Amino acid sequence: MVTAAKGPASYFPSIEKKYGRPIADWKELIRNSPLSKHMDLVNWLKSEHGLGHGHANALVAHTLAEDSGKQ
Repeated sequence: MVTAAKGPASYFPSIEKKYGRPIADWKELIRNSPLSKHMDLVNWLKSEHGLGHGHANALVAHTLAEDSGKQ
C-alpha cells in the first residue's frame, strides 16, 4: 500500500508532470539561489521559471524546512 504524500510534497507529482523537471532539480535551483527569504524565492520561481504560486510555494516551503531540519 502506498501512502499519499502530505503537505507541500503532495504537489510534487504534478510539478514534475507540468514543468518536466525532477523535484531534485528545483530544490537545487532554490538552494543555489542568492535569495533566502521564502516569498522572495517564491516570486523568483514564478517570474524566472514560470511556476504557479502554489507550486512555487510548495517547493520553497519543503526545501527550506528540509534544510532547517524540520522535515
